[in-house]
Amino acid sequence: MSTAPPLDHRAERAPGRWAALAVLSSAVLVVAVNGTVLSLATPFLSEALRPTATQLLWIGDVYAFVLAGLLVSMGSLGDRIGRKKLLLIGTSAFGLASLLIAYAPTAEALIAGRAVQGIAGATLMPSTLALVRTTFTDPRERTTAVGVWGAALSGGAAASPLLGGWLLEHFWWGSVFLINVPIAVLVVVFGVKLLPESKNPAPGPWDVPSVLLSTVGVVAVVYAIKEFAVHGARLDAVLALPAGLLAVALFVRRQLTLPSPLIDVRLFRDRAFTGVVGANLLSIFGLAGLIYFLSQFFQLVKGYGPLHAGVAEMPAMLASAVTGLLTGLVVRRTSVRVAISGGLALTAAAMLVPAFVTPDTGYPLLGVSLFLVGTGTGLTFTAAGSVILSAVPEEQAGAASAVSETAYELGLALGIAVLGSLVMGVYRGFTVPAGVPAEAAEVAAGSLGGAAHVAASLPADQAAGLLTAARAAFTDGLAIASGIGAALLLAAAVVASVMLKRR
Repeated sequence: MSTAPPLDHRAERAPGRWAALAVLSSAVLVVAVNGTVLSLATPFLSEALRPTATQLLWIGDVYAFVLAGLLVSMGSLGDRIGRKKLLLIGTSAFGLASLLIAYAPTAEALIAGRAVQGIAGATLMPSTLALVRTTFTDPRERTTAVGVWGAALSGGAAASPLLGGWLLEHFWWGSVFLINVPIAVLVVVFGVKLLPESKNPAPGPWDVPSVLLSTVGVVAVVYAIKEFAVHGARLDAVLALPAGLLAVALFVRRQLTLPSPLIDVRLFRDRAFTGVVGANLLSIFGLAGLIYFLSQFFQLVKGYGPLHAGVAEMPAMLASAVTGLLTGLVVRRTSVRVAISGGLALTAAAMLVPAFVTPDTGYPLLGVSLFLVGTGTGLTFTAAGSVILSAVPEEQAGAASAVSETAYELGLALGIAVLGSLVMGVYRGFTVPAGVPAEAAEVAAGSLGGAAHVAASLPADQAAGLLTAARAAFTDGLAIASGIGAALLLAAAVVASVMLKRR
């Protein structure tokens, strides 16, 4: 692994570094809002656009697939052309894509808008985290800065359900995506003046074959896994998986031979870096099912309104934000290993509560579980971010941050695809009550939102029976996904503990 050049401590002492952090924290709000409002809006856009079950999964998946495929390329591009420049371009594009999504007339148009949003989103997370790395050169300040950055991410995810819920109760489903627009405008306006520019002083060329190989490899592998989960061993999935793995292998081989690689794969010789990246992937994979389907559980099973559902999810987001700010203290009193593995173990234990959920489970128990999930994830991801930034030379900050975010997004995409398909597979197995018309039964089997829609046109006894069976099946699927998630999080805790043993 290359050695870092002498650090310029002018950025550390610069009085504008905290103002720059405020802009960077605002930029990640765009990502936080985007992830949260989709889950709130899903029941409403399902009713308005009538997507098929596969289209509904793609609406959730395509953003993460595209983003994961481009993160490494965009992180490396930021190292070359300037992280500030790339961040401002990406933020502008993200705001425009949000406008496109808000007024999408069909499910296909919405999927296309989410794909464009994924391209823009690939510039945001690695650029913001890399700028934190280059702006805060003191390790203690950097841990605090990463905590603030993470708190903004969690705080945005906590606040957006309230605003999103209010919008959904008063306007159309697309209005929630307009939340991104004013935030993006503020980031661009203030970022032009307040953000310092940073880039690799000797970056070398941006290798286009490496860009293509990394994008094709990640997208093909994720697509294959999704198709296996949804449709089984279809020809496209059978062909995509080896093609994607071959592209990834060729990408790694090419990076080892280039004088200026897209990402220095020798970074993975660092046990801490490798352990944290692997733990991130496993943990997000495990959390994805709960993240994506919990809002639907609150709204379509428990009968909460969108605003009520947003409030119900707040304990996790608020706990994560507060814990992120306190992570530096925890690390100094214990160790990075204890903070990361302990946070993962706490999250795994908290996930056991949703693993036994039923349609009649009261909110207090779920609220405590969500609070503990937020506490564990806030501790884990803040400490992990600090480890990743400390493990790499400054000139590779963008690419290394992109690797971390790729693991996060890949885990999220895989979790939604695999655990989401599991939830939907269990859901489709429910028994339709006698007397329900075949056409209505087919719509109800497509999604829980579809069941709620067709129930409104059925006689009262048939509607009650259909909704009871559909809600029970959806809850069974959520419980199974949560149990698997708890096991994956426990595995991530073990991985982190072993790989960070000497940290």
